[in-house]
Amino acid sequence: MAEMTPQATTPRIIDGKAVAAELRADLGERVARLKSAHGVTPGLTVVLVGDDPASAVYVRNKGKAAEKAGMVAVDIKLAAETSQTDLLAHLAALNADAGVHGILVQLPLPDHLDAGVIVEAIDPDKDVDGLHVINAGRLMARLDGVVPCTPLGCLILLKRTLGSLEGKKALVLGRSNLVGKPMAQLLVRENCTVTVAHSRTRDLADECRAADILVVAAGRPEMVRGDWIKPGAAVIDVGINRVDTGADKPKLVGDVAFDEAAQVAGAITPVPGGVGPMTIACLLENTYTAACRSVGAEPEAPA
Repeated sequence: MAEMTPQATTPRIIDGKAVAAELRADLGERVARLKSAHGVTPGLTVVLVGDDPASAVYVRNKGKAAEKAGMVAVDIKLAAETSQTDLLAHLAALNADAGVHGILVQLPLPDHLDAGVIVEAIDPDKDVDGLHVINAGRLMARLDGVVPCTPLGCLILLKRTLGSLEGKKALVLGRSNLVGKPMAQLLVRENCTVTVAHSRTRDLADECRAADILVVAAGRPEMVRGDWIKPGAAVIDVGINRVDTGADKPKLVGDVAFDEAAQVAGAITPVPGGVGPMTIACLLENTYTAACRSVGAEPEAPA
């Protein structure tokens, strides 16, 4: 096991909550200008199937954030037993509605529904989650498309923290379509040298230690230990895991052992308060961009 090297200074805690608040405030101004210039108000519709409590909280938070940014937010709540045919019919109607610029189907779905089929039924230009195969292809080909919210939020945090990412060695731990794969593509766009690792990667700890940038989306509580991290590296922890500690409420932890990692990293996101708030901010950003494109307007970049 490699010996951890202590930092001479306290590592920078990357405050995703503060950055997300800045982005949402700036977005509100851009939304107002879009309304004034083109008479269009970005509209986000979130579809929730079933009554999963965590999903209901996520949907409510997304709606509140959209309204605060001056957008139109609509929730469609469907019974858990809703058939795939009925859900597809709802999506077809939303695709045809010119006032709806962003469509998001809250995942996970009940077991009888095929999430892949449902995602592919969304108009790619309204797929503000960025999960449609067409948007995945656009990202790969460096074309304009919708980028998945969580990787986009991670990239913003990295650029806010480090400035230019060009030439840096980056490792993405995780290979999901939601985070790992698009994150790797975004880092390639920034001219990083990128490695994608996963649970079956040989000498995984050594691979992590070579990275200037470490993005962890493995889905395992505190998998990445402090001695896996290169001294001074930037660490983005995407994981959100509920761990039973015997207390009244489970403890939220990331995929990185924060206390250990903070002794080594140059900058690190906390859990909670790191990547999570950025996901919602980027969802709103994607909805704004979709609304701009719907009227042929060039989206304004964040200040």
